[in-house]
Amino acid sequence: MAQACIESFDTAGVKKVIVNCPHCFNTIKNEFPQFGGRYQVIHAAELVAQLIAQGRLQVPPEFRKKTVYHDSCYYGRFNEIYDEPRTVLARTGAEVQEMRRHKQFGMCCGAGGGRMWIEEDPDKRVNLLRTAQALETNPEVIAVSCPFCMTMLSDGIKAKELEDKVQTLDVMEIVAKVAT
Repeated sequence: MAQACIESFDTAGVKKVIVNCPHCFNTIKNEFPQFGGRYQVIHAAELVAQLIAQGRLQVPPEFRKKTVYHDSCYYGRFNEIYDEPRTVLARTGAEVQEMRRHKQFGMCCGAGGGRMWIEEDPDKRVNLLRTAQALETNPEVIAVSCPFCMTMLSDGIKAKELEDKVQTLDVMEIVAKVAT
């Protein structure tokens, strides 16, 4: 599958890939080269931060919600992307809080290794543990940069019956709410 994707990219003349999925980021950046696929891979928050810095994207600081950012495994510990999403969140006006376990000490949301499709003991579900850690900051929003993390943490909020108090949003969704 990787080879077929690389052939499609090469046929289309792809040089740069912009992603908002840490799994895709890791695969294209770190695994495709062993199959001959060498591309510049950019995380969406990095691109947005560049556009803001260049004055090409206006992001008024209107979000103003107490927000905690969850570091995904593949952006965070695997590829050391920690600051870009936080920088972008700060530009939206979000009041960024930190969990005790964040950045290189962050914890998986529970989706890693296909755990999102496994029935687990409800008292030991990783997503519920991570959701509880996020809730310690008393956030209005849990911000993520991964569709798997979005699912796991949203499910954690639902399991705790807090949907009316805490939203789970992708960083790019937050940008879209305020960007002009």
